[in-house]
Amino acid sequence: MSSDKNFVEFIVDQIENAGEISFRKMFGEYGVYSGGKLFGLICDNKLFIKPTVSGRTFIGDIIEAPPYPGAKTSFLIEDKIEDREWLSELVRITVKELPDPKPKKRKK
Repeated sequence: MSSDKNFVEFIVDQIENAGEISFRKMFGEYGVYSGGKLFGLICDNKLFIKPTVSGRTFIGDIIEAPPYPGAKTSFLIEDKIEDREWLSELVRITVKELPDPKPKKRKK
């Protein structure tokens, strides 16, 4: 089941002061970005955040699950998606710890 675009837009609208937040459709689901860094996925109308040490400490009681079969586990965010301040802080913490995206190689 693919995610509902309204759910994706709701999640993006919840996040503030965490850089320019955008999303991109990927394989029927969505990748969520801050300043070009992929920090999360939305699959089956569920929010998954890339795991980081600081994010783990911030969340505390973590639920980890793969966003799709065969994927690495991520932090599954369920109960706090309507808590704008908490979710925004988690995104800021996560993005700060993630490496910058690698430059794309030019085609020859």
